[in-house]
Amino acid sequence: MAQSLSSFADLIGSADGSAVHLEMRDAYAVDGEADGFAAWKAGHRLDPSDRRSWWRPWLDLVQEVTGKGVTMRRARIVSEPVSEYIRFEHSGTFTNVAAGEEVRWLPRRNASDIALPGNDFWLFDGRIVQFNVFDGDGRWVHTDQTEDPATVRLCVSAFEAVWERGIPHEKYAL
Repeated sequence: MAQSLSSFADLIGSADGSAVHLEMRDAYAVDGEADGFAAWKAGHRLDPSDRRSWWRPWLDLVQEVTGKGVTMRRARIVSEPVSEYIRFEHSGTFTNVAAGEEVRWLPRRNASDIALPGNDFWLFDGRIVQFNVFDGDGRWVHTDQTEDPATVRLCVSAFEAVWERGIPHEKYAL
């Protein structure tokens, strides 16, 4: 079971200046992606010129949030060679960019000296952290939120270090 889009929309919609997301897994098994991943494995690719075929509610939310001036950035730490799931994710990332999100990729070998939290997270306005906790198979388990200053500082530092070293999506070739 995943967090509902409406409850997350409320949280992200409350951001005034920034919403950043750090992803550190090489595979996810989240609800709603199984059919798309299976289709991708069977050879289906999204057509950037056919926006109607790939636009979805998440992208409406990104466009709404960035449209009010909030900077949205996503950084992904990935093992290389990349997993099949990361190839799938990379092929569809143009949709995030089209909606207004900035995305960078960091090969895991370049992150060894960065202090990272134990879970993926969203950080809102540099003050609220929402950790996304997954099980060993990549299924979402739950979220934890904190405004603890030390935890926030760790997440700000980790994200900014990854972002600085990350490769912009349009330049990261698989």
